[in-house]
Amino acid sequence: MPSARRFRCCLVGGTFDRLHAGHRLLLDAASKDAEAIEVHITSDSMAEEKSPFIQPFDERMDELHNWAENISDCKVSVHQLNDTYGPARHHPTADAIVATPETLGMCNSINEERKDNGLQALHIIEVMHLDAVEGGIISSSAIRNGYMDQEGHPWMPEKLRNHRLKMAPALDAELKTPMGVLFEGPEDDPEIGMSAALDGLPSPHGAIITVGDVTTKTMLEMGLTPDIALIDGQTKRAQLEEHLKVNVEHFHHHLHAKNPAGYLTPSLNQAITNALLAEETLVLEVEGEEDLAPLVIHCLAPIGTLVLYGQPKKGVVVQYTTLDVKQRCRYLLSLFEVA
Repeated sequence: MPSARRFRCCLVGGTFDRLHAGHRLLLDAASKDAEAIEVHITSDSMAEEKSPFIQPFDERMDELHNWAENISDCKVSVHQLNDTYGPARHHPTADAIVATPETLGMCNSINEERKDNGLQALHIIEVMHLDAVEGGIISSSAIRNGYMDQEGHPWMPEKLRNHRLKMAPALDAELKTPMGVLFEGPEDDPEIGMSAALDGLPSPHGAIITVGDVTTKTMLEMGLTPDIALIDGQTKRAQLEEHLKVNVEHFHHHLHAKNPAGYLTPSLNQAITNALLAEETLVLEVEGEEDLAPLVIHCLAPIGTLVLYGQPKKGVVVQYTTLDVKQRCRYLLSLFEVA
């Protein structure tokens, strides 16, 4: 016969964006010692105050329900949270609450109010954060910022970032397939494809990154400066004439990297890392070739980043950075050869 649980009802509150290993640790701590747990997750209006890239309420709720399906000996219910404290200050049957180090003070405040309301203080179950593989803690904000996946693993491990990677021949055909949405337009009038791409940009979105001289120059000529541009002075592996080159004076900052065709180098990886931290527009001039850079950009960039690049004879491709896109780019990078 299973042992009696210490608590009748344990309260858990939070945003629970992109359910991760730290969330599961918190939820497991609540469920293992309570007959029932109530999970209160922030409404969309509350979540939007933190970040426009937080998952919609229904998606966050579905992920919690999926987690709860594996909990057979504890009743789990999920509720919408519309204010900072939720029902904790007045809940008549709750006798426990889960806290992380930064919410411990709020839980103590809740208990003070409960005493004033003639209710028993809630037992506080403090759960420490989980460390990520390459430092820091696993958190929803770190995941949204592109630093790690939901298990705390980097999207592009340090070993790959710091080594010269050679593209395997088997990847050639796969990488020629557009990864994103293609906006068609004639090659001799790239503004047509670019105009369609700009009209179709998703909202909300983060930084706009252009990869390629023609794509960057076309956007600039249309009166929009990308947040980050990667150029190599070439198109179709032929040097551009001087009047067709990008005027780098449009950008606040200018970086350089060396990256031969068919490779990804530590020089390029570090330059992309630095570029993503810039608070003003930046152009990254690559000595060699930048064609493979989107794989690295998507791995390192925050969710919601937009990467635009030209597809020869077809138009402009727009790819929105998501967890699925990061997963695919990480897989493709794992197929590169360490040179």
